[in-house]
Amino acid sequence: QVQLVESGGGLVQPGGSLRLSCAGSFFSDYSMAWYRQTPGKQRELVAAIGGGDRTKYADSVKGRFAISRDNSKHTLYLQMNSLVPEDTAVYYCNAGYLDLGGTYDPYNYWGQGTQVTVSS
Repeated sequence: QVQLVESGGGLVQPGGSLRLSCAGSFFSDYSMAWYRQTPGKQRELVAAIGGGDRTKYADSVKGRFAISRDNSKHTLYLQMNSLVPEDTAVYYCNAGYLDLGGTYDPYNYWGQGTQVTVSS
């Protein structure tokens, strides 16, 4: 059973930065991704990382966010820079599969989420 635990969320001013972390078991067996969700909206893919450290980003975060992983530490990261209020959401990490065509298939392995609030 894959277990994922996110951390690093908080309150930050517009233009600021945060780094989210996700610690997981059986970590290196999967592609990994970050999703986010706001009340009343579907959970949306933010970034994914697959074999060979291939990455995929939502258009809204390209150039501002960076996903990375350290398999030796069983940890996934999301570095978030130039944050804007629209980035406010609960962020979840997920284990799944990023195929060679760039499509990410989320498996039913989710963390509990960490709140990110961007506000002055």
